[in-house]
Amino acid sequence: MNLRQVQYVCAVVEHGFSVTAAATALFTSQPGISKQIRLLEEELGGQIFERYGRQLLRLTEFGQALLPFFRRCRTEAENIRRAAKDLTNPETGDLSIATAHNQARYALPPVIAAFRRRHPSTRLHLHQGEPDQIAELAAEGRVDFVIATEGLDHFSDLVLLPCYRWGRAVVVPRGHPLEAASPLTLATLARYPLVSYTFGFGSQSGIYATFARRQLSPELALTAPDTEVIKTYVRQGLGVGLIAKMAYDPDRDSDLSCLEAGHLFPLETTSIGLRHGLALRGYMYDFIHLFAPHFDRVGIEVFLQAHEPQKQQRLFRAHLAYLSVR
Repeated sequence: MNLRQVQYVCAVVEHGFSVTAAATALFTSQPGISKQIRLLEEELGGQIFERYGRQLLRLTEFGQALLPFFRRCRTEAENIRRAAKDLTNPETGDLSIATAHNQARYALPPVIAAFRRRHPSTRLHLHQGEPDQIAELAAEGRVDFVIATEGLDHFSDLVLLPCYRWGRAVVVPRGHPLEAASPLTLATLARYPLVSYTFGFGSQSGIYATFARRQLSPELALTAPDTEVIKTYVRQGLGVGLIAKMAYDPDRDSDLSCLEAGHLFPLETTSIGLRHGLALRGYMYDFIHLFAPHFDRVGIEVFLQAHEPQKQQRLFRAHLAYLSVR
């Protein structure tokens, strides 16, 4: 067995059992991957994949049992490379981050600017997407970090570092009747069609539960992953916008009124998610500290060394008191 074979198995799984897609991602040939997987199966004495002709359909029970070991092996090989690079070229390398639209547009720009000044030789790669999509990228090892609010707790392979908390605001066109509502209540808000985030109104979301507890069922006019899209449709009169408060800019959004809604809905927590067992390079610790100043290197390591889910949850809850609110 060799590391290349392990890498091929992981890549095939992560590309939907498409050998062609895995070969493209790894810059190799489809026949080469197929041959190496066959050799690995012969050596291990069992089939890793179920097949229909030449097509790989799914993992066998044998393959499912071995996959965590394959991924752990790949991670440790990656850790060896990272440690070697940190010893020989500590400032040269890559940092790949997957994040949701709000983080990329509002929270990350000053952090990335500061990071670039401190680590000009480090190449940054930013990936945007829906929370479930970006969390999967981190869990599969295709990015180093994921930064998001929703969806991360569905991935047991991720260690979550709570970074900051944020509240919501209501945005309406200037002159809208809601401007006169003082204080703004859920019942008043529920009289108007709402425009909000795609994940915000899922059946498990805090917003959904907040309205449901008051036996309110507001009309949902539109959901979108991007705050700027939400504000565009508010300007078109489609409904009342429910957004992250930090996403309102008094200068750029001067045609909209921003109404405080933090008293109506629970605060949300934005976290950085990292894979279990991932060895961080020096500049990675620095990026986390820039994004979440309450985390130093020791604090990050405490989270990374907490392997039991119960201990991770206790650490997460304990850190909530230290978080800034935006």
